[in-house]
Amino acid sequence: MDETKKEEILEEELVPEVLDAAETPDSEKKLAELTDKNLRLAAEFDNYRKRTTKEMFAKYDDGVRNACEKLLPLLDNFERALNAQENKEDSFYQGVTMIARQMEGILADLGVNEMELNPGDEFDPNFHNAVAHVEDENLGQGQIAEVLQKGYKHKDKVIRYAMVKVAN
Repeated sequence: MDETKKEEILEEELVPEVLDAAETPDSEKKLAELTDKNLRLAAEFDNYRKRTTKEMFAKYDDGVRNACEKLLPLLDNFERALNAQENKEDSFYQGVTMIARQMEGILADLGVNEMELNPGDEFDPNFHNAVAHVEDENLGQGQIAEVLQKGYKHKDKVIRYAMVKVAN
Protein backbone atom coordinates (compact mmCIF):
# COMPACT_ATOMS: atom_id res chain seq x y z
CA MET A 1 0.00 0.00 0.00
CA ASP A 2 1.53 3.32 -0.98
CA GLU A 3 1.84 6.39 1.26
CA THR A 4 -1.08 8.38 -0.20
CA LYS A 5 -3.54 5.54 0.34
CA LYS A 6 -2.33 5.14 3.94
CA GLU A 7 -2.79 8.87 4.53
CA GLU A 8 -6.31 8.80 3.01
CA ILE A 9 -7.32 5.88 5.24
CA LEU A 10 -5.93 7.64 8.30
CA GLU A 11 -7.79 10.84 7.37
CA GLU A 12 -11.04 8.93 6.84
CA GLU A 13 -10.66 7.31 10.27
CA LEU A 14 -9.61 10.48 12.10
CA VAL A 15 -11.82 13.15 10.51
CA PRO A 16 -15.14 11.90 12.00
CA GLU A 17 -13.44 11.52 15.38
CA VAL A 18 -12.08 15.08 15.20
CA LEU A 19 -15.52 16.46 14.24
CA ASP A 20 -17.09 14.58 17.13
CA ALA A 21 -14.40 15.91 19.45
CA ALA A 22 -15.18 19.51 18.51
CA GLU A 23 -18.79 19.02 19.57
CA THR A 24 -18.04 17.53 23.00
CA PRO A 25 -16.91 19.42 26.07
CA ASP A 26 -13.77 17.32 26.48
CA SER A 27 -12.44 18.10 23.00
CA GLU A 28 -8.93 18.82 24.26
CA LYS A 29 -8.75 15.37 25.79
CA LYS A 30 -9.97 13.77 22.58
CA LEU A 31 -7.49 15.83 20.54
CA ALA A 32 -4.64 14.72 22.81
CA GLU A 33 -5.68 11.08 22.38
CA LEU A 34 -5.78 11.42 18.60
CA THR A 35 -2.45 13.21 18.53
CA ASP A 36 -0.94 10.45 20.65
CA LYS A 37 -2.46 7.80 18.37
CA ASN A 38 -1.03 9.57 15.33
CA LEU A 39 2.44 9.83 16.88
CA ARG A 40 2.41 6.15 17.83
CA LEU A 41 1.42 5.15 14.28
CA ALA A 42 4.18 7.30 12.84
CA ALA A 43 6.72 5.81 15.24
CA GLU A 44 5.53 2.29 14.47
CA PHE A 45 5.87 2.91 10.74
CA ASP A 46 9.36 4.40 11.21
CA ASN A 47 10.43 1.33 13.23
CA TYR A 48 9.02 -0.93 10.50
CA ARG A 49 10.97 0.95 7.82
CA LYS A 50 14.22 0.74 9.80
CA ARG A 51 13.70 -2.97 10.55
CA THR A 52 13.04 -3.88 6.90
CA THR A 53 16.08 -1.88 5.76
CA LYS A 54 18.25 -3.70 8.30
CA GLU A 55 16.84 -7.07 7.18
CA MET A 56 17.52 -6.19 3.54
CA PHE A 57 21.20 -5.49 4.26
CA ALA A 58 21.46 -8.68 6.33
CA LYS A 59 20.06 -10.72 3.43
CA TYR A 60 22.55 -9.10 1.05
CA ASP A 61 25.44 -9.95 3.39
CA ASP A 62 24.19 -13.54 3.71
CA GLY A 63 24.06 -13.81 -0.07
CA VAL A 64 27.61 -12.49 -0.42
CA ARG A 65 28.85 -14.96 2.20
CA ASN A 66 27.02 -17.87 0.56
CA ALA A 67 28.35 -17.08 -2.94
CA CYS A 68 31.90 -16.51 -1.73
CA GLU A 69 31.84 -19.75 0.25
CA LYS A 70 31.18 -21.57 -3.03
CA LEU A 71 34.04 -19.74 -4.79
CA LEU A 72 36.74 -20.30 -2.17
CA PRO A 73 37.58 -23.88 -3.33
CA LEU A 74 38.24 -22.45 -6.79
CA LEU A 75 40.73 -19.97 -5.33
CA ASP A 76 42.36 -22.83 -3.37
CA ASN A 77 42.77 -24.80 -6.60
CA PHE A 78 44.41 -21.82 -8.32
CA GLU A 79 46.89 -21.57 -5.46
CA ARG A 80 47.60 -25.32 -5.61
CA ALA A 81 48.25 -25.00 -9.35
CA LEU A 82 50.64 -22.13 -8.74
CA ASN A 83 52.51 -24.06 -6.04
CA ALA A 84 52.81 -27.14 -8.27
CA GLN A 85 54.28 -25.27 -11.24
CA GLU A 86 58.07 -25.39 -11.39
CA ASN A 87 58.71 -22.90 -14.20
CA LYS A 88 57.70 -19.53 -12.74
CA GLU A 89 58.59 -17.73 -16.01
CA ASP A 90 56.10 -19.74 -18.07
CA SER A 91 53.26 -17.69 -19.61
CA PHE A 92 50.73 -20.27 -18.38
CA TYR A 93 51.96 -19.77 -14.80
CA GLN A 94 51.74 -16.00 -15.18
CA GLY A 95 48.19 -16.27 -16.59
CA VAL A 96 47.02 -18.44 -13.70
CA THR A 97 48.68 -16.00 -11.29
CA MET A 98 46.78 -13.08 -12.84
CA ILE A 99 43.46 -14.96 -12.60
CA ALA A 100 44.10 -15.87 -8.95
CA ARG A 101 45.00 -12.26 -8.06
CA GLN A 102 41.93 -10.98 -9.91
CA MET A 103 39.71 -13.35 -7.94
CA GLU A 104 41.35 -12.23 -4.68
CA GLY A 105 40.65 -8.62 -5.68
CA ILE A 106 37.00 -9.37 -6.37
CA LEU A 107 36.62 -11.07 -3.00
CA ALA A 108 38.31 -8.10 -1.33
CA ASP A 109 35.92 -5.70 -3.09
CA LEU A 110 33.02 -7.72 -1.64
CA GLY A 111 34.52 -7.35 1.84
CA VAL A 112 35.89 -10.89 2.11
CA ASN A 113 39.29 -11.02 3.76
CA GLU A 114 41.75 -13.82 4.40
CA MET A 115 42.49 -14.51 8.07
CA GLU A 116 46.19 -13.84 8.58
CA LEU A 117 47.74 -16.88 10.26
CA ASN A 118 51.31 -17.91 10.86
CA PRO A 119 52.85 -20.86 12.67
CA GLY A 120 53.23 -19.89 16.31
CA ASP A 121 49.95 -17.94 16.52
CA GLU A 122 47.54 -18.94 19.27
CA PHE A 123 44.76 -21.36 18.36
CA ASP A 124 41.30 -19.75 18.58
CA PRO A 125 38.28 -22.06 18.09
CA ASN A 126 36.24 -19.04 16.99
CA PHE A 127 38.35 -18.76 13.84
CA HIS A 128 40.28 -22.02 13.50
CA ASN A 129 39.43 -25.67 13.01
CA ALA A 130 42.04 -28.02 14.51
CA VAL A 131 42.33 -31.12 12.35
CA ALA A 132 45.58 -32.53 13.72
CA HIS A 133 47.68 -32.45 16.87
CA VAL A 134 51.48 -32.57 16.66
CA GLU A 135 54.30 -32.63 19.18
CA ASP A 136 56.73 -29.76 18.64
CA GLU A 137 59.26 -28.58 21.21
CA ASN A 138 59.67 -25.24 19.42
CA LEU A 139 55.99 -24.31 19.92
CA GLY A 140 54.01 -23.86 23.11
CA GLN A 141 50.73 -25.42 24.16
CA GLY A 142 47.83 -24.49 21.84
CA GLN A 143 49.93 -22.76 19.21
CA ILE A 144 49.38 -23.28 15.50
CA ALA A 145 52.04 -25.54 13.98
CA GLU A 146 50.86 -25.45 10.37
CA VAL A 147 48.07 -23.86 8.34
CA LEU A 148 46.50 -26.50 6.07
CA GLN A 149 43.73 -24.37 4.57
CA LYS A 150 43.24 -20.61 4.73
CA GLY A 151 40.28 -19.15 6.56
CA TYR A 152 38.14 -16.24 5.33
CA LYS A 153 35.87 -13.66 6.95
CA HIS A 154 33.21 -11.30 5.63
CA LYS A 155 32.86 -8.33 7.97
CA ASP A 156 32.52 -9.92 11.44
CA LYS A 157 31.41 -13.39 10.37
CA VAL A 158 33.58 -16.35 9.45
CA ILE A 159 32.89 -17.73 5.97
CA ARG A 160 35.36 -20.60 6.29
CA TYR A 161 37.35 -21.59 9.35
CA ALA A 162 41.09 -22.03 8.85
CA MET A 163 42.16 -25.68 9.08
CA VAL A 164 45.27 -25.94 11.23
CA LYS A 165 47.56 -28.35 13.02
CA VAL A 166 47.93 -27.50 16.70
CA ALA A 167 51.10 -28.12 18.69
CA ASN A 168 51.40 -30.09 21.95
